[in-house]
Amino acid sequence: QVQLVETGGGLVQPGGSLRLSCAASGSPFISIYTMGWYRQAPGKQRELVADIAKGGSTNYADSVKGRFTISRDNAVNTVYLQMNSVKAEDTAVYFCNAKWVPLALDYWGKGILVTVSS
Repeated sequence: QVQLVETGGGLVQPGGSLRLSCAASGSPFISIYTMGWYRQAPGKQRELVADIAKGGSTNYADSVKGRFTISRDNAVNTVYLQMNSVKAEDTAVYFCNAKWVPLALDYWGKGILVTVSS
């Protein structure tokens, strides 16, 4: 059972920056999971923001390309989301996800709120 704990959320002004962190624990194989960040805005469905595979390849939603960067540090089982040039529409609860497709394993953090407002 993998546990995921998100930190780093809060209030940020439009155009500002924020870094989210997700600490993973509970498995010696976390480095082979695909790690991702998803978000859910009020009244909307949860959507993929970005993910990063075990080899480091990344995938981004079109709405965040060029502004957000996902990275991972397997030495400390942590995945990051660097958010730059944030916009009001980035306001959402952000969830960390760990996925291992071959065994259909899929874990979620509790989520953390990011509010972009002046």
